[in-house]
Amino acid sequence: MAATYRIAEAAALLGVSDDTVRRWIDGGRLPARRDGTGPAVVDGADLARVATQLREAPEPGTTPSSARNRLTGIVTNVVRDTVMAQVEIQAGPFRVVSLMSREAADELGLEVGVRAVATVKATQVSVDVP
Repeated sequence: MAATYRIAEAAALLGVSDDTVRRWIDGGRLPARRDGTGPAVVDGADLARVATQLREAPEPGTTPSSARNRLTGIVTNVVRDTVMAQVEIQAGPFRVVSLMSREAADELGLEVGVRAVATVKATQVSVDVP
């Protein structure tokens, strides 16, 4: 049986408001159906299609994050090679070192003296299905 989601569930998964999902349904961007007199539901495959359309990278700092360990500081060193970059940030008394792709460092404009926010999360991510 295909997964279906109520409007509030779809909104939570997409990171938008219930009203946005309703507008997308009304505008034809997201198909929905009603079974009898019950609430509108969205097919999981349709929701996944819309989710992939939303995955364009947002401007840094413009989206909410579940990460609570955000350290604002200043870039003190950047070492780039052809593929990777090592970026050092001094955030108050904390020195944070991040390894990232060179492309990411270039796109963010990371250079010595630039203000940056280091977001620290666990090194392991587990995925569960509710």
